[in-house]
Amino acid sequence: MSRIDKMNYYLDIAETVLERGTCLRRNFGAIIVNNDQIVSTGYTGAPRGRKNCSDLGVCIRSEKNVPRGERYELCRSVHAEANAIINASRERMLGSTLFLVGKEVLTGEYVTNPNSCAMCKRMIINAGIDNVIVRNNKTVFTEIYVKEWVINDDSLAGKFGY
Repeated sequence: MSRIDKMNYYLDIAETVLERGTCLRRNFGAIIVNNDQIVSTGYTGAPRGRKNCSDLGVCIRSEKNVPRGERYELCRSVHAEANAIINASRERMLGSTLFLVGKEVLTGEYVTNPNSCAMCKRMIINAGIDNVIVRNNKTVFTEIYVKEWVINDDSLAGKFGY
């Protein structure tokens, strides 16, 4: 019997979480893990009590052809990373790892070059999370060291998107 490696085990859980997402463009699932315990989960969706894009049948960012990574103030959703952080105490997140999986709604394909947006990066840094593991395909993932986001502050470059 072969046993799944731990990284893909947690990524599979994050992938299951994304199935609750309500975005019409792409859905993400995130889990925060510390000391081999799941601390929190989150998926892409409107704030509690508000209608989701999937309920309304429209995505304003899609209608306006807004590129990926830009104009999130138009989006109804709270990102998966943000929802996972909101649902956990900082003490439980210190030194943790966030596992992130994204899929395109129309094709079901994994998001190409997955990464957290600028706002989520700031929240991840402040939450005390050490690493972000993003799924590239069913078995391949990339590990991001959050300290790199601090050292190489892309917000100073004035670039938008991913």
